[in-house]
Order: sequence, then structure tokens, then C-alpha cells
Amino acid sequence: MTYRSFRFGVVAAQAHSGEAWTRKARRVEELGYATLLMPDRLLGPLLSPLPALAAAAAATTSIRLGTFVLAAGWRNPVLLARECATLDFLSDGRFELGLGAGVGGEDAVRAGFPQEQPGARVDRLAETLSIVGAILGGQEENESDLPYTGTSSQGYPPPVQKPRPPILVAAGGKRSLALAGREADIVALGVRPDQGEAILAEKIGWLRHEAGERFTQLELNLNLVAVIGEGHPERRTRERLQALFGLDLDELVHGGSPFVVSGTTEEMCEQLLGLRERLGVSYITVADELMDTFAPVVERLAGI
Repeated sequence: MTYRSFRFGVVAAQAHSGEAWTRKARRVEELGYATLLMPDRLLGPLLSPLPALAAAAAATTSIRLGTFVLAAGWRNPVLLARECATLDFLSDGRFELGLGAGVGGEDAVRAGFPQEQPGARVDRLAETLSIVGAILGGQEENESDLPYTGTSSQGYPPPVQKPRPPILVAAGGKRSLALAGREADIVALGVRPDQGEAILAEKIGWLRHEAGERFTQLELNLNLVAVIGEGHPERRTRERLQALFGLDLDELVHGGSPFVVSGTTEEMCEQLLGLRERLGVSYITVADELMDTFAPVVERLAGI
């Protein structure tokens, strides 16, 4: 069986200053990561992804830049396509668009959007993918049942990448996985870290079924929640796991969570090689607080 080469990314959204942000972007590049990614959340002092990625593009030369992920219903899709095309143009073809249905809850309240059920959010994601994908690909969006018709990329520079910048879709439910199977280039697998490899394999199976022949073209992404080297994990990692998921790190390690790697560099590499062999996952991302600890693995496996 042929596997995709490993690719690695860093998810970051905070910095003490503009200089610190560009310094972090350059550090991610120096460590050999392929992508710098930014979330789209309103909880905490987080940088806004699109302008921050533009600044990172100006400060770097080779690293790719992406969103991880934008909440599809928060932005007019025609204007979003313009922002994406501009970022791809300014970065000389290094932009990757990540979209998701959004998480609702307090983020949506803070943004002033009504609370919606997951099904409605997936509908908005589908609409956004259809419109943005068509515009970035140089097509006119003429679906009569959509509110944005006759739109195209005329009026601003087209993206550098052809046929369009890669699109990542974050998906965990059956409908969003089906949508990702039809529309995405990259799929960020939405599984709680404590659900284990069996659940992850089940979701990949759904994705494979829905994507059909397209499945071999998809890049599968997993966002690690902890990287434990030969020393003790940092307190911040434990606190982050507890705050985000209400989970204990030791329980995840003992349970063999695929979202945690641990041990020596060689042992962590073996864990990821095994995961790729079993599930086909080849695009691995980590939070910026983990990037230095994980860097030896990146050096060993990137491009292999």
C-alpha cells in the first residue's frame, strides 16, 4: 500500500507583540514544519487569523499558512473568497483554507450569531464550500437556490495556486464527513482525544465510503493534544487538556490515545508510522507550546 509522505504543522494564535508573532512564524519555519495554522475562536486573547497570517506570510519564505478552522457561517462567502485569494497572492501561493461548521456555544454568542443546531451549521458549511471553492477555482457560482449568484474572482487578483488553494474541512459527524469526502483536499478528523483509535477508524471508514474514488486523493489530519518526551509533560499541557476537554493526560496515555505521542524520538516516530500504516493519517499538527518538543520527530519523518 502506498502512503502519503508525512507533513507537520503548528497551530498558534497568541503573541505578546507583532514582533513576537513574526518571530514565532519564523521559528516554526526554521524547525521544519510545513504549515503554520490559526484557529478561529473568540475565547481568550487570540489573534484574528486572516490578518495575522498575512503578517506571517511577509515574515517567512517557505512555510505554508492556513486556517484551522474558520467557522463557515461567520463570513460572507464571496468576501471570504476575496480574502483567501488575496492571502494566496501575497504569500506567493502558500495559503491553505481550513473550514468547519463551527462549535456554537459561547463563541457564537460573542460573535452575535443565533444559536443553531449542528445540522444547520453543516448546511452553512456546505454553502460556503460551494461558493468559495467555485470562486477560488475561477468558476462563476450560478446556483439559483443560493443567495450569492453570478459571483466570480473578477475584480481582485486570482489565487496563485491552481486550480485553487487546498481546502481543509474539519469533520467528525456523518454529514460533515460526507461533505468533506466530496469537497475537501484535506480532512481534519474531529474526534475527542479520549474516544480512541477504534472510533477514529470508524470515522475514517465513513469518510472512505462517502469519498469513493476520491478517498485516495485526501490527506488525513490529526491534531495531537500532547507530546511527552523523555521528561515530564509541561504543566501547561495538562491544564490545556483539562480546560478544553476535561481530560486527564495520564488516562489518555494509559489508554493509548492516538492523539498523544510519548517516549524517545524513535518511539514517537514508531507510533506515528504505525498510525499511518493502520489508518492512513499523514498530516500531523501540534499546538505551538509543543512544537519544540516535537521538532526531533519532524526532523526525522517530514517528507518520508
